[in-house]
Amino acid sequence: MLFPDPELAEPDGLLAVGGGLSTERLLLAYQSGIFPWYSDDSPILWYSPHERCVIFPAELKISKSMQKVLNSGLFTVTADQSFEEVIAACSAIERPGQDGTWITGEMKKAYIQLHQKGYAHSVEVWQQDRLVGGLYGIKTGRVFCGESMFSLVSNASKVALAFLCGMGFALIDCQVENPHLISMGARMISRADYMKFVNGE
Repeated sequence: MLFPDPELAEPDGLLAVGGGLSTERLLLAYQSGIFPWYSDDSPILWYSPHERCVIFPAELKISKSMQKVLNSGLFTVTADQSFEEVIAACSAIERPGQDGTWITGEMKKAYIQLHQKGYAHSVEVWQQDRLVGGLYGIKTGRVFCGESMFSLVSNASKVALAFLCGMGFALIDCQVENPHLISMGARMISRADYMKFVNGE
């Protein structure tokens, strides 16, 4: 069940291939700065990027227009109320430039088990009684390892992220950089610095 030293990862972060998605293996992975990322037509691929895209909650950038949305009462936000609905929505949402989803049936089952055991968590954004946005991920120490988010209406995923940043985590792990996250205050840190937070240093 042991993984190779993450320092041995390829330049794109690929570290290992194969194995299963047992709760024990997944927890060991996240505690070691490793996460699975693959598609239905490939074996399980395990990644540990040399640099990590993260958000320090105090550095989250909220625009004036977004602050108005947060204050408007337009959305209701909950945590851990509809984990299975959130992961299903994340896997179904169409993403520009992405063919299909990496959230396979095997992944859904594994993360639902993690949720049932108290390790995986979700944030849900509601408009009246309709789930319109949310995110899910894994808690390891004071780090929240974000796995995926979705939004069916404008700003819903931003509302979920803002709520998450108020839940007391020291660090939000976004895993992979993208312009949307950078615009909200995410930045890159080294794997060594990231692991200090995972290890509670």
